[in-house]
Amino acid sequence: MTDRPTIVVTGATGRLGGRVARRLADAGLPQTLLVRDPARAPGLSGARVLRAAFTDRDAVRDALRGSDVVLMVSASETPDRVAQHRTFVDAAVDAGVGHLVYTSFCGAAPDAAFTLARDHWATERHIRASGLAFTFLRDNLYADFTLGLVGDDGVIRGPAGDGRAAVVAQDDIADAATAVLTDPARHVGATYDLTGPEALTLAEVAEVLSRTTGRDVVYRPETVEEAYRSRAHHGAPDWQLDAWVSTYTAIERGELAAVTDHVPRLTGRPATPLADVVRATG
Repeated sequence: MTDRPTIVVTGATGRLGGRVARRLADAGLPQTLLVRDPARAPGLSGARVLRAAFTDRDAVRDALRGSDVVLMVSASETPDRVAQHRTFVDAAVDAGVGHLVYTSFCGAAPDAAFTLARDHWATERHIRASGLAFTFLRDNLYADFTLGLVGDDGVIRGPAGDGRAAVVAQDDIADAATAVLTDPARHVGATYDLTGPEALTLAEVAEVLSRTTGRDVVYRPETVEEAYRSRAHHGAPDWQLDAWVSTYTAIERGELAAVTDHVPRLTGRPATPLADVVRATG
């Protein structure tokens, strides 16, 4: 590896990958942005843009060839996401990538309550078996998205009980990812659980949202059966309904409650409280 690793960032048209790409550009580091639609890629100094979907093994292999370190932002939630990930990882092996940094999820396990955390476990397992040097960034629930849990009536509904989640700011994840990408050798084989500074019940999340937005927000627990019924009108496929509901059951089971010091260790500053995230997002 050189002192300035050759960096590839996927997902730069999205919220997380875009944040990382901007940080690298601000630091004056050259990078390659791997995107499905180059027209949507951010215009950043020192960045070249290449087109490749995760499912196009040949295009991914060609784009990644010679790369020291690659940020693999997990693909959009679809039934074939694990297959997409496997294709991308196999292409990275073909390309001789030096180090793969994968955005995973806290509690990733084959029997995780949150159904999509099982996808992340399967992807982690494939990466480990590939022989690639890796780092896993296991993100907790995004603090930035907590406002999205609130219905039009100001109510957060779900079967989370009194469980807690250590919700984390996307900016904190981006700072942590940037630290790993710019000094990958220090993080080979590491798994980081990226969390906020405290674990909150959804009732406490509602209190924070009320206090910071001036809107009256409350949490009303549901049973699992009620949760499925209250979401049925969206017409979502079964796998997506399972994912929505199991987000809450994962909280109820305590799978997202652990608070770590991994954000401060990687970024050199404290993790951002939920109230600060909400104020910043307006």
